[in-house]
Amino acid sequence: MAERHRYPKGPTTYVLRALVVAYLALLVAWPVALVVTNTFEHGDEALRTILEDPDMQAALRLTAVAAVVATAINTVFGVSVSLLLVRNQFPGKRALSALLDLPLSVSPIVVGLALVLVYGGRNGWFGPSLEESGFQVIFSTPGIIMATAFVSLPLVIREVVPVLQELGTEQEQAAQSLGASGWQTFWRITLPSIKWAVIYGVVLTLARSLGEFGAVKVVSGNILGETRTATLAVEEKYLNFDQEGAYAIAFLLASVSVLAILVVFVLRSREARR
Repeated sequence: MAERHRYPKGPTTYVLRALVVAYLALLVAWPVALVVTNTFEHGDEALRTILEDPDMQAALRLTAVAAVVATAINTVFGVSVSLLLVRNQFPGKRALSALLDLPLSVSPIVVGLALVLVYGGRNGWFGPSLEESGFQVIFSTPGIIMATAFVSLPLVIREVVPVLQELGTEQEQAAQSLGASGWQTFWRITLPSIKWAVIYGVVLTLARSLGEFGAVKVVSGNILGETRTATLAVEEKYLNFDQEGAYAIAFLLASVSVLAILVVFVLRSREARR
């Protein structure tokens, strides 16, 4: 086993550690802890009230559907585009790679407005034609899914691309030289090699999708019991001075994201010990 290099620890090291810990505590740990403590200030009453409210059940259900569908779409799209970027050379490759980062650099409000301009039922480019065919995008579930998928689009790609670049193509070429088809090579060689990158990308996409607010607010219409998502319900309850309800919904959303990250961490730790 290779020996680990030990570096001398001077005062600068301890100062940097203290700054990092303080930064994370003030920016992450303390606010999250306050959400948890305020949620359970009166026991589980706030959570029970939220879970028993039909409108909140509809909001949580819509959020789950939008997040899961958007994550599934971005997983398939992300793996496909990652293979395209790493395994192929074509004109415009750099432009495509830069374009994929657009959802991370553009405000979600702008994303929502752009979707309205394209798919709006009145003045949108495709909206009127789609609504005449009986398919409404804006102010309905499809629009919420599209907005959610847009803002979380690059996360799987940015996890998978570096792993594919590091793997190279030797194993894939060897499998193909032995007669494996493209699909066989992907399922038996490529996918197992990028499994953890895909899983991390899925978890990040799911967490981002659950917490999306700006783009969803523009395209959803925020109709109670129909197009109001959990994040919109948090704002609504907080503005209406129902802070316990807002904290409870925020706690549920954060819990799902943290639980997903913990599950992946545990599974990967077990895999590493084998």
